[in-house]
Amino acid sequence: MNQTLSRVKEPRQDTRALWGGIIFSFLFTGLIWLVGGRLDSIELLPDTGASWYYWKLPEPTFWTRATAWGFYLAHQFVIWGLIYVAQKRKIKYTTGLHKLNWLALGANGFFIVLHLLQTHLWYDGLAQDVSIWSSQVSVIILLVWVLLMENSRRGLFFGKKVRVSGEINRFARQYHGYFFAWATIYTFWYHPMVSTPGHLVGFVYMFLLLLQGSLFFTRIHLNKWWTFFQEFIVLVHGTIVAVFQGNNLWPMFAFGFGGMFIITQMHGLGLSKTVRWLLVAAYVGLTLWVYNGRWAALNEIVRIPFIEYLSVFVLAGIFWLILRIIRRFQSNRLDTAQEYA
Repeated sequence: MNQTLSRVKEPRQDTRALWGGIIFSFLFTGLIWLVGGRLDSIELLPDTGASWYYWKLPEPTFWTRATAWGFYLAHQFVIWGLIYVAQKRKIKYTTGLHKLNWLALGANGFFIVLHLLQTHLWYDGLAQDVSIWSSQVSVIILLVWVLLMENSRRGLFFGKKVRVSGEINRFARQYHGYFFAWATIYTFWYHPMVSTPGHLVGFVYMFLLLLQGSLFFTRIHLNKWWTFFQEFIVLVHGTIVAVFQGNNLWPMFAFGFGGMFIITQMHGLGLSKTVRWLLVAAYVGLTLWVYNGRWAALNEIVRIPFIEYLSVFVLAGIFWLILRIIRRFQSNRLDTAQEYA
């Protein structure tokens, strides 16, 4: 009996992996900060505005490009390959870890360490050759994709679900792993591992997303509090980056993403009505306090929610169009086969 109770109380394997990954993420971010001073002597070009990425070498070489792109592509295809094999084998959700989970955790851990070494040896990331907007837009689409997928569970507006066809939902869920892996790994290799506050928070976020991607087909991958935390940390990252940029746009990120929490995210957590109303009151009170005396800027808080909610419908429309093209192509192939039969 005691042995049975002991087994019941033992933490789940996927939960242990999650907490181990979270601890690793913060410890490794601490390592980035600890050794970051070695990169301070690198001379960079002056910042020229929002479309300019500051942390890239003035004179890239063959090896700075080859290592950034080569390691990125290796990382990308390894994780895509593991996702493909997992879906091909039709493995089931479990509280344990599949062999493929261990391989994904090991691969992501290896490339995280490799990226730190690559930064200190060659510095440059993908930012040398691609626009800063490509990295930012990839993460925005990821967040919008989550809103679309979670609509069937928590709704989109104050717990109310938007009608989306089951076919679109299935398509979004079946292929989200490939896009999320691309958006995360591409953004991860876009930046060198420098130790500015914005980079440090960003890398913690990337590590957690890589961890989530490594735990595919486990129950913890679907845990509502864990998935919510990954959405919510965008508020922290965006606000911190804006504060250190000194352009007084931090309230747009804090209250914009905070509005997403009030409108959508908190309704998937099982909170009581009283708690939700208290959170609404806190959000409204903080908004009035921060914007007191600068009411003309109050429209900032609706920009991020407006873009993201509009993008949900655009993304659903894109999926509908893709599915329609696939059906048309399959129909044409069937007609051709019957014609020659």
